[in-house]
Amino acid sequence: MALQFEIVHRPDFAVLCVRLKTGEQVFAEPGAMLSMDDNIALSAGLRGGLLRSLGRALGGESLIMNTFTAAAAPGEVVLAPPPMGDMVHHALEGGELLLQRGAFAACSQGVEISSRWDGMRGFFSGQGMVLLRAVGTGDLFFNTYGGLLSVDVTDHYYVDTGYVVAFETTLDYQVTTLPGLSLGARAKSLFFGGEGLVCKFSGRGRVWLQTRAIPPLLRFLDPFRPVRRIKQDQG
Repeated sequence: MALQFEIVHRPDFAVLCVRLKTGEQVFAEPGAMLSMDDNIALSAGLRGGLLRSLGRALGGESLIMNTFTAAAAPGEVVLAPPPMGDMVHHALEGGELLLQRGAFAACSQGVEISSRWDGMRGFFSGQGMVLLRAVGTGDLFFNTYGGLLSVDVTDHYYVDTGYVVAFETTLDYQVTTLPGLSLGARAKSLFFGGEGLVCKFSGRGRVWLQTRAIPPLLRFLDPFRPVRRIKQDQG
């Protein structure tokens, strides 16, 4: 049965409000709880066993997952993900979704969060060699940094590696450079132009993108960092 929920304060500071019926549960990352009613029971543990928990940890999530249960009466729990940005609800119906590191926010019963090893392809995609894998039937919530773009791919689609949040497994992807560039132009673009590796999605399916990425922000802020200068003794 689908959860009763509302996502508020979109798109900049999205917060998830879940109203649980008696006996219902929602699962979330540690530290995501903003508030909850006093009849909500909180427990923490290795959901799905040790191997799945280790897989989530390799995918950028916590080893431990919190479980919120409306034990004796209905109640509400409010969850706030760390990044400043939007949140997405996706109803899984026996399908599978791949998520970037740190994108998972919460899920209902019936959804399992594990990992998928993508080797060096995943490493160069900017998401790490291990992607999060959501599979099953139920409600899945994931967060973005910045705003959200949802794109339905019907053939080929190119995305900068730092902006991919999630995609359906009906899509295949490979890490490459922008098409139509000579070898010299590709090198210049990669090292000097700021347009480096991209994910080329092929097939039919949906990909979710975020409008901001952490690495460009860090490069923008770097010149403004206070630098402590150490005077050297000249003798």
